[in-house]
Amino acid sequence: MKSFKPSELTTAKLHGYLLSAVAPRPIAFASTIDADGNPNLSPFSFFNVFSANPPILIFSPARRVRDNTTKHTLENTEITKEVVINVVNFDIVQQMSLSSTEYGQGVNEFEKAGLTMLKSDLVKPFRVAESPVQMECKVNEIVKLGTQGGAGNLIICEVVKMHINEAVLDTSGSIDQTKLDLVSRAGGSFYSRAKDGFFEIPKPLSTLGIGVDNLPDAIKKSSILSGNDLGLLANVENLPLESEIKAFNCTLKNNEEKHLKAKALLENQDVKNAWLTLLS
Repeated sequence: MKSFKPSELTTAKLHGYLLSAVAPRPIAFASTIDADGNPNLSPFSFFNVFSANPPILIFSPARRVRDNTTKHTLENTEITKEVVINVVNFDIVQQMSLSSTEYGQGVNEFEKAGLTMLKSDLVKPFRVAESPVQMECKVNEIVKLGTQGGAGNLIICEVVKMHINEAVLDTSGSIDQTKLDLVSRAGGSFYSRAKDGFFEIPKPLSTLGIGVDNLPDAIKKSSILSGNDLGLLANVENLPLESEIKAFNCTLKNNEEKHLKAKALLENQDVKNAWLTLLS
């Protein structure tokens, strides 16, 4: 058995071991706003529920390991003391992944990920309309666990209003876990789905993906491509070159056929050929 003290490893190496060993973890899809009212949306897998009376959730936006900076979510909750925690199911997992891209201050991740902002009832941050369970929260306390890269910041928040899509309820009014179809986070590029177990999602670009808001309208408004499909397509830095499109041998003649073919390619994570099919 390999044994070591945490101090003997780099923070990045230890971080990787911890995330792989303590898994799968639920995902807090946290919506906040800054002092100027700009929305922010980001997922965090250091998250769980810790009390029912009062109803308490805790999630932790850790300081970045690479440069010891803090995340917009932490900065926003320090100012506004409010957050909405949205759960992540399989239907929005690719859009959630895209939203984790580190866009600049003031960039709206709802728009980048192609998700819908839904006004909350008791707090200012918006809910994710596509999420099957949304919890409006007041921040009771923020506990800083350290000052170095990788240190967590426990955001202890109290649920003040909960919204549940009736489509995920059973006949007794309880949440049906199969209908909810939650997704959780594991190590590396692995996630876990309630129905089918582990699967992989390519990590978002270290550079910035173009975002769903920059997709051509015919693609963005497709009746065939899902939100997850759009999330995959939007996680590219640039569209294929005109020369690549012209050289691509596509015999499909109408948009419906192209969208169906692209959808099949995306199921196999073949984003490049899906784009070439759509643009040919």
